[in-house]
Amino acid sequence: MSRSSSLQYYIIARLLLAPLMLWTIVTIVFLLLRATPGDPTDAILGTRAPEAAKEALREELGLNAPLWVQYFKYLGQVLSFDLGSSLTSRGESVWQVIQQYFPATVELAFFAILVAIAIGMTVGIISSLRPNTIWDLGGRLFGIITYSLPLFWVGMIMQLVFAVQLRWFPLGTRFPIGLDTPNKITGLYTIDSLLSFNGHQFSTSIHYLVLPCFTLGILLSGIFERIVRVNLKKTLQAEYVEAARARGIQERKILFSHAFKNALIPVITVMGLTFAALLGGAVLTEVTFSWPGLGNRLYEAISLRDYPTVQGIMVFFGIIVVFASIIIDIVNALIDPRIRY
Repeated sequence: MSRSSSLQYYIIARLLLAPLMLWTIVTIVFLLLRATPGDPTDAILGTRAPEAAKEALREELGLNAPLWVQYFKYLGQVLSFDLGSSLTSRGESVWQVIQQYFPATVELAFFAILVAIAIGMTVGIISSLRPNTIWDLGGRLFGIITYSLPLFWVGMIMQLVFAVQLRWFPLGTRFPIGLDTPNKITGLYTIDSLLSFNGHQFSTSIHYLVLPCFTLGILLSGIFERIVRVNLKKTLQAEYVEAARARGIQERKILFSHAFKNALIPVITVMGLTFAALLGGAVLTEVTFSWPGLGNRLYEAISLRDYPTVQGIMVFFGIIVVFASIIIDIVNALIDPRIRY
């Protein structure tokens, strides 16, 4: 089988698995929501509302229907790209909720992953180039500590030190109240302010991003440090690297032209999946820093038993993760033909 045909077969196989993975996500989210305690009518009408009013609302929302009827009805909605309407924000569709809050999550995740890659890869490269030294030990400790620390605790400490005590950074919002936000083009304040040629809005957006992004990025950097250190150290011990050294090739060229490329494959995989997971799982960061993103909105919807909003956001995140994993697999297959089917 030629390289092009094997790559095509690999891509087709991954794409055919996507609907199965998405169906699994939809089913699990639907069943888990119905298994959790609580009644959505209590969140909408209040716990002291008359039972007759609650029953009428359950009938209106279709919550009295058998579980299998609700499931197939929701499955049909998803197949028609209809995620339903929010129960707590009556008249607002889930797609409108996603459109409103998702740009803030993207901006947070993008800058956090940049911080994580920059710090993690730098520490990992330094550690791998100096094995069995204090630098190697320091890199290992850095990876273990940053990976194991709870995000919400570090977030509170960072806010207490840098926002409350030192007052270097603001708290609890994405942009100052009372100041005009950038003209909405992409929904990303940093990009929109640049497109509008407004330097003050850009610097303000960065100022509000620094604390949550660095907190999340530093804790994620341990993942990249460990992967880069392990794979690069293993690659530097390979026979072709020793042969390159024997030919007198400079160590810098060996590192970046030979060893680093092969060590980069697992890094690309983790990089893509981490970014996808950040888009779908930055709930703790957004709640801790009161960041107005989709993760924070998901937390509110779960607290209020807003079934359509929770289901819609989770399905949206699931789609991102599934297709991100497919893209990563294809990129890896282009870099290294050995991983193709």
